[in-house]
Amino acid sequence: MKDFSKYSAIIIGAGDATGSALCKKFADNGYKVCAVRRPGNLDKFKKLKRDVEQSGGWLKVFGVDARDEESIQKLFKEVETEIAPIDVVIFNPGANVYFPIEDTTSRIFRKVWEMAAFGGFLTGREAAKYMKKRNEGSIFFTGATASMRGGSGFSAFSSAKFALRAVSQSMARELGPQGIHVAHFVIDGAIDTAFIKENFPDTYALKQKDGILQPDAIADAYWFVHSQHKSAWTHELDLRPYMEKF
Repeated sequence: MKDFSKYSAIIIGAGDATGSALCKKFADNGYKVCAVRRPGNLDKFKKLKRDVEQSGGWLKVFGVDARDEESIQKLFKEVETEIAPIDVVIFNPGANVYFPIEDTTSRIFRKVWEMAAFGGFLTGREAAKYMKKRNEGSIFFTGATASMRGGSGFSAFSSAKFALRAVSQSMARELGPQGIHVAHFVIDGAIDTAFIKENFPDTYALKQKDGILQPDAIADAYWFVHSQHKSAWTHELDLRPYMEKF
């Protein structure tokens, strides 16, 4: 059995909900977890780092803008050479914004695309460079309902998520035969976050009926896909609460 403690996992977009749950899940299974957020938000990592270390795990915090090519290249080189060989990379930034089409400026559209699509491309490309040396590894991209269909007011978000899904599909076809597992996760529904609690109380109330996605359950699904035998790999998996319409 593979000794995960000899490898690293990079979680980009290690936010307070799904991202933190992914960090904990992979740390609990032995990986040296490298948790990445945009510079300036690192204080939010304190509780996550404490929780992981109290459970006997390993976690290091990085402040990196996933849209910056040089910063991403530096991150991957540092992790690979100074921490441990990179075995898992998860690209998890949200980038969810709502703007009616007439209010969607070129700056908004470009920024959302950079966060969700361009950042995913940079991340996937760097991950592939290191994983190809060993002919193994997992590269996972977090998608959304918007990855599958455009919604009113979500032209920027949907186009970016569509593009990220295309990057994932292309990489899966190119890298799968080389032993690298590329997968795209469609998260379809509200997640148990402070944002949902504060802004959509009626939706958040569905938590009492298991009607919104739980971050730990999402992380379990990522681990399941990562653990699959290469003779039966999943490329795309959609996750939604049992009562969610689709």
